[in-house]
Amino acid sequence: MKKHNSSSKGFTLVEIMIVVVIIGLLAAMAIPAFQKVRTSSQDKAVLNNARQLAAAADQYFLENGVSSVSVNSLVGSTNYVKSLNLVASESYPGGFTQGITITVSAIAGQRTITYAP
Repeated sequence: MKKHNSSSKGFTLVEIMIVVVIIGLLAAMAIPAFQKVRTSSQDKAVLNNARQLAAAADQYFLENGVSSVSVNSLVGSTNYVKSLNLVASESYPGGFTQGITITVSAIAGQRTITYAP
């Protein structure tokens, strides 16, 4: 009589569960790193917007001989800054005064950045 080896080809439930656990651990380690990169990217974009607004305000001050300006005079299709793209639902000040620090608040609902022109 012949003996039949009943070896099946495939993965056992334990092997599949181990793979799932390893993937879960790798994901748990990677997610905080991605969040840090996202936060850093948002902060850099907001700081860049603040720099553009400060440069536009300085140009407005020089051209008009004033020391304060509203954001509506700086941002628009015919103004110094064509559009202001929000990256994290941040809130920019409504006006700018020459020599005063710009504070951008509520970045992603929790952070604040200041820019001193």
